[in-house]
Amino acid sequence: MNKVKEKSKTINLNLLNHDKCKSWDYLQDICMTCSICSSSCPVSGVDDFDPRKMVRMVSLGFEDELIQSRWPWICTMCGKCESVCPMGIDIPGIARKVRSLRDRDKVPGILHKGLSMALKTGNNLGLPDEDFIFIIEDVAEEIAEEPGFENFKAPIDKKGANLLTTIHNKLVNTHTEDLKHWWKIFYVAKEDWTVPSKNWEGTSWGLFTGDDNAMKKMAGRVADHMKQLEVKNLLWPE
Repeated sequence: MNKVKEKSKTINLNLLNHDKCKSWDYLQDICMTCSICSSSCPVSGVDDFDPRKMVRMVSLGFEDELIQSRWPWICTMCGKCESVCPMGIDIPGIARKVRSLRDRDKVPGILHKGLSMALKTGNNLGLPDEDFIFIIEDVAEEIAEEPGFENFKAPIDKKGANLLTTIHNKLVNTHTEDLKHWWKIFYVAKEDWTVPSKNWEGTSWGLFTGDDNAMKKMAGRVADHMKQLEVKNLLWPE
């Protein structure tokens, strides 16, 4: 974490703006500082990250310091802290709220660039539709070469299917073998399924970066597929 305050510096709590984050949808000032969240957190201690301290910083009004901090991005938003918190504080929600306040061009890693690409092209990789279809059909042909799967095909944009599944971008990039596990189950179970040829991305980085508008737009695309293809059920692995 970036050093928010020097340890040697004394802070007069009476001078802090305790109401700065009161408009947030998450209760912070009921924290008892019991530290149960910290003991359950899988990344507690990484760069001194402590979910309890993050909650206290919000309740004390250190919003700007947290926005510039690395702490909210270390949080995995797994929810373990919230599940054990005796006061029911939505700590992952706090982390995501802080993330949403960071300038988009300062979002760490490839998250914002990937999200921008997804909004523009329909997937975080910027993979053209024809390349995506080629990969899907190529993996399907590999499955069809295996005993017992001779008639296997991967249905794309099939109207009226029972199940539509989105795809994680890495499954058509570096982990194509992992597609086969799902598809073989579908085949053996005689599932009537399909994948969309456009806007197939199943990883919503809008969720992870706190970008509600982007998240809604990507979720809306999936909903549109369900409606246009008249599909009854959705499998959204991510």
